[in-house]
Amino acid sequence: MAAPWLLEIRGRVPQKAAIALGLLPILFLGFLWWFLTRGAYEERIIGYNILPSPSEVLKSVPDLLNQRELFKNTLVSLRRVAMGFGIALLVVVPVGIAMGSFGGVSALLSPVATASGYIPIATLVPLMMSWFGTGEEMKVMFLALAFAISLLPMVIKSIDGVSDVYLRTAHTLGATRWQAVRKVLIPIALPDIWHGMRVSFGVGWTYLVLAEVVVLSDGLGFLVANSQRRGPREHIYLVIIVITIIAWAADLAWEHAGRALFPYRRRTT
Repeated sequence: MAAPWLLEIRGRVPQKAAIALGLLPILFLGFLWWFLTRGAYEERIIGYNILPSPSEVLKSVPDLLNQRELFKNTLVSLRRVAMGFGIALLVVVPVGIAMGSFGGVSALLSPVATASGYIPIATLVPLMMSWFGTGEEMKVMFLALAFAISLLPMVIKSIDGVSDVYLRTAHTLGATRWQAVRKVLIPIALPDIWHGMRVSFGVGWTYLVLAEVVVLSDGLGFLVANSQRRGPREHIYLVIIVITIIAWAADLAWEHAGRALFPYRRRTT
């Protein structure tokens, strides 16, 4: 008999079962990768120049670590992501709170915020280069812009989603307009803002390579572009795996920090 939670609508899956289910697609993709690249070069379903085998990728790890300085380039990319995200937070969180709290601010800035959401991020690269040059500042500011465009709607939605009941209660108790924002809207919306920050941080990683291939100097994007042009191909897939692992670990850190900061938001059913 199948487990009752397997097809239950919004059913809670036991932790061990969730881990097992999560591993299944990873194992399947690994098997498919091996199957498509097994055998001699000329016998493979997919050629080496397109997709090296898993064993070939693993054998190239020492070269990526030593000759290509993986750790150094990873730290460079992490610094850029952290700086870009920090700049985005400093600008977007206050603006998002103001837009979610005050109708006048929302009416003033909503057209710009809405329009920015439809702009393909990649098309902004030449603009950022003309403003900030082709050095480190451009890469950081490009990431900051990518983070900001993703985060702003979530901050606004978090503030706007606070029930009017809390505001009416605060005004009944004599709270001023600013007290209602500081002591009602922001504290109640903070868990959702945190979740928006977590989602936005993950989205921003998708633009890291784009920011770093504009001017090839260092970083994980540099390793990808350099491996594509000069080889070996194995390093492209290794760097992609590294970026995925870092983003996944960061997402877990955001999740655990959110649980520690907002324990009252945990599901108890």
